[in-house]
Amino acid sequence: MEHTPVIRRARVGDLPRLVELVHEHVAYEKSAPRPPGLAERLGPQLFAEEARLWVLLAENTDGTVAGYAACSAEFAFWDARHYLHMDCLYLAQEARGHGLGAALMDGVRELARELGLEQVQWQTPDWNEGAIRFYDRLGATGFPKRRYALPVEPTA
Repeated sequence: MEHTPVIRRARVGDLPRLVELVHEHVAYEKSAPRPPGLAERLGPQLFAEEARLWVLLAENTDGTVAGYAACSAEFAFWDARHYLHMDCLYLAQEARGHGLGAALMDGVRELARELGLEQVQWQTPDWNEGAIRFYDRLGATGFPKRRYALPVEPTA
């Protein structure tokens, strides 16, 4: 019997598992560890009454949370319209290859529809060939851009 993937919005009780997955994701992308207190910073942003951040979770057949997609609404100046920015999509290693990634992407598309947005945009590291093949199979279009970050020091 085939298992239908369960994709749902994150709830407050999911925060500890979500933070575990974020730390796995950070390590997978070989990024610098994040400062302590991620749950305390993330929770209010995710669960506030007027939150503009949405996290969809993917569950394994046993009901454990195995992955997430984090999204927020952004504005594309050149197009003069809002779009759904998928900041992160991550599946635990053991959950890959079972249809959860495609189900998460379907959930992200549905979220964009609910919000009245016509497009979803995201990025992936150029070394992540598995993700690139996955997104290409979905029919997504890649754009050659590089992402930068500029720290802002407080003024004295």
